[in-house]
Amino acid sequence: MSATDVQEAITRAHREEWARLVAVLTGRYGDLDTAEEAAAEAFAAAVEHWPADGVPPNPGAWLTTTANRRAIDRIRRESRRDAKQREARTVYGGPPEPLGPVGDERLRLIFTCCHPALAPGTRVALTLRMVGGLTVAEIARAFLVQESAMGRRITRAKVKIKEARIPYRVPSAEDLPRRVSAVLAVLFLIFNEGYLVTGPDTGPLRHDLTTEAIRLTRLLRDLLPQDGEAAGLLALMLLTEARRTARLSPEGELVSLAEQDRTAWDTSLIAEGHRLVRERLDSGAAPGRYQILAAINAVHTSASGAEDTDWSQVVALYDQLVRLDPSPVVALNRAVAVAELDGPEVALAAVDRLDDALSGYHAYHATRAELLRRLGLRQQAGAAYDRAIALAGNTAETASLTRRRDRLR
Repeated sequence: MSATDVQEAITRAHREEWARLVAVLTGRYGDLDTAEEAAAEAFAAAVEHWPADGVPPNPGAWLTTTANRRAIDRIRRESRRDAKQREARTVYGGPPEPLGPVGDERLRLIFTCCHPALAPGTRVALTLRMVGGLTVAEIARAFLVQESAMGRRITRAKVKIKEARIPYRVPSAEDLPRRVSAVLAVLFLIFNEGYLVTGPDTGPLRHDLTTEAIRLTRLLRDLLPQDGEAAGLLALMLLTEARRTARLSPEGELVSLAEQDRTAWDTSLIAEGHRLVRERLDSGAAPGRYQILAAINAVHTSASGAEDTDWSQVVALYDQLVRLDPSPVVALNRAVAVAELDGPEVALAAVDRLDDALSGYHAYHATRAELLRRLGLRQQAGAAYDRAIALAGNTAETASLTRRRDRLR
């Protein structure tokens, strides 16, 4: 069977089986989010396996079996996350304390675990493991470090807690401002993992993580209404989540922002995100990192098409962000905007300066590949795509990168 035949079979199965599959799983497990996530993961698995193994004799049955397994995996993940929360209470010693000002149990636990006695990066990593339910591998990829190094970091944090007898103490209202930056970082990274899953053994998106991160960030903003970064992070999440349904093609490929069907975006989430961004601008306060990222997303979601994007404004916002966060990832994202404003040659020079810091990051090589392609350097672009594909863990992203590379040939 040709690749075209397989692609048509996947598209036809998606069209014919999606509603039935979601209905079956919802009836079986009683949760629509679980059903939709499992169905999406089943189709992503079809994209991965059918081209190599061939279309099964009964595609519907194959998808149902695969989706059922993925639904069970998700339920087990949730169970493990609850167990991790209990473990967090064990790691920090001491008897239970009054609930304090944070009403939601999970948000309260995040605040509690973001203890100022630990280094900022360590407390974020430990909280992601204890409360966020993320694996050590997922946390390592979020921090762009080796899994073994992240495992040692988390282990050292647990040892420090026990040796220093850091208590499991629910923070008071006065403690919250000192811990909020770490809590925001935890929520941001949980959302990012759901927005684009970094591992190879699951679907490309995890709606359960993005939904929970948004829920907790709403609670955090209500708790600290004067905190501009809490409002900024909520706006950023809403404007990003608004594009979720347009980010995956029927064939299971990740769709770039420029290629997305903007009529599929959630206009209510966009309106709410824009309102939050305007409120922060009207406040006159100097914006923080999340507020600037939200403003960048507001520019993108204000444009009727990719060609209408105000790239000069996007670059100006990235210039502000670089002053606050001069990280190589921010510099890479800025270069993408520079390519639209000043051309790919200028952007490529900026990207190449990041090689030492980002050589192990798939998005760095994917960006280089696209810039090289635009400059007509097809052989070099192909090599960069090969490197990006080798480093990417997400099946939908791998499929998209593979298609782009194959177009060069």
